[in-house]
Order: sequence, then structure tokens, then C-alpha cells
Amino acid sequence: MSKLSYVTEEGMRKLKEELDQLVNVERPKISQQIAEARDKGDLSENAEYDAAKDAQGMLEMKIAKLKDTLANSRIIDESKLQNGSVQLLSKVKIKNKKNNTEMTYTLVSDSEADLKQGKISINTPIAKGLIGKKVGESVDITVPSGTIPFEIVEISI
Repeated sequence: MSKLSYVTEEGMRKLKEELDQLVNVERPKISQQIAEARDKGDLSENAEYDAAKDAQGMLEMKIAKLKDTLANSRIIDESKLQNGSVQLLSKVKIKNKKNNTEMTYTLVSDSEADLKQGKISINTPIAKGLIGKKVGESVDITVPSGTIPFEIVEISI
């Protein structure tokens, strides 16, 4: 069983749209490919049939995982969040004390993480190290490349 995760309304909508796409568009496409490959004759030496069946298995696995994620996701009531300390959905500006660079991240659920948009998963080492901290606090966070000292510059929702 998956653990409970919290998502925004937008995140829930995207998960539902992805599931709808997989079930109503991708699944029929693969079924059609299997039918076409089956019509070509001997299945024992039919590479197209094998590839389509493999793709079907992967798709069904992806659909099952997405259904499980949706079943275990809850929408966060953003109006009840406070920005006194770092928590899920906080937008945090941190300063790397080693090289004085500043970064801004929004802490989100695993399914909404997108580093290009500055959204990091609540389960990353950086996010875990920031949870519960307040503006002005310093924290040493262990990442794969070593330990980095950060200072929390700003927190917003």
C-alpha cells in the first residue's frame, strides 16, 4: 500500500488528466496495434506482436500506479497553511553559505516535483532538512556531494 500524499488542486487535476489520457487514448491504441499484429499470422515469430504486448504490459503497470497514487492523494487546503515555518507548499528562498548563491524552491509532493519550475519533492534531502525551520535559521543539509550549509532567507506560501 502506498503512503498518503498531499497535492494541490492543480496537481490532482494533472494526475486525473494523465490517467484519462492513458486509459482513453493510449490503451485503445495499443489494443489496435496488438490486433493488427495478430492479423499478420504466426504469433511465435511476430516481433510486432511481442512489442505491442510488452507496451501493453508497461501501460497497464503505469495505469495501476497512477490509480494507486490518485487513491492515496489528498488535496491540501492552501488557505490553512501558514508561512511562519517551512512546510509543504512553502516557497523557500535559501542561501548557500559556501558560495553565497541564492535559490528558491517550492516544496511539493512527489507527483508534482519539477526542478525546472523550482518545485522539489518534500522527500528530497534539501526539503527534509528545511521542514520546520524559520527565516534566519541555518541548517546543514547532507546531499550526495557532501554537506552544504544553508540559511533560510525568506518563506512564503
